[in-house]
Amino acid sequence: MTLPDLLSNPDVKKRICEALAEDLGPETVDATSDALVPEGRPAKAYLVARQTGILAGATVAAEVFRQVDPSIRIEEGMTDGCPMEHGDIVLTLSGSARSILVGERTALNFIQRMSGVATLTRQYVDEANNPDVKLLDTRKTTPTLRLFEKYSVLCGGGTNHRMGLYDMAMLKDNHLAYWAENHESGICGAVQAVRDRFPDRQVEVEVDTVEQLKEVLPSRPDWVLLDNMPPLVLRECVKLCEGITQTEASGGVTLDTIREIAKTGVDAISVGALTHSAPSADLALDWA
Repeated sequence: MTLPDLLSNPDVKKRICEALAEDLGPETVDATSDALVPEGRPAKAYLVARQTGILAGATVAAEVFRQVDPSIRIEEGMTDGCPMEHGDIVLTLSGSARSILVGERTALNFIQRMSGVATLTRQYVDEANNPDVKLLDTRKTTPTLRLFEKYSVLCGGGTNHRMGLYDMAMLKDNHLAYWAENHESGICGAVQAVRDRFPDRQVEVEVDTVEQLKEVLPSRPDWVLLDNMPPLVLRECVKLCEGITQTEASGGVTLDTIREIAKTGVDAISVGALTHSAPSADLALDWA
């Protein structure tokens, strides 16, 4: 699996800097460590996994410590996207004890959150048990952490769908309701309006019924989102869409239902829970 270089994005390093500033406050001080740990005292510590799962955020955690103190020596024992087991050493840190303590919680906050998303994503991928069906993420992400969370979905074997409002047009129910109140050209007219304004964007349309799908298919959108449909209806919709558009099943997908949905022939299944409901993974920092 080839992952993008997350740290090459300047917004990522900026968010890490902001997270450290949030913790250190306006005086940039760690009152506890400054009072208890002599300046310059050397130490060695390990960032360790305490559960099984999928690792994500090792590079981010390392960057936290680099921003705190560039003199900290960091050895990366594992890479993002790898399975982790209880006791695995993710990072080895050598340097100022104060600096390691300053970065500890911020580094753990990132890597625990990111590994939790990656681990849940892999559970959904494994449960779907269908390599022909993509598992998509959504825009249901933690504000300011979208890049981190969508990267974590990749680490778990999922697929990024759209990064935001800017890179793809998705006509959802509220858009279509507004359009219907103000125009007579129907859904196909709405699709054409988007294409006229943004000809380089892919267009996806959310539909709730077979009848609504039949109404939109003449506009040949790039995707249709089949919302909250049972497997039998999904199968009917997939047949109608063959050779016309790609299909995404969405709405209320759980680990208990994803396998049956994946068997319907849809091209993709989107799951908001990957990012809005993933529990943080258990990792910790231990002194050597």
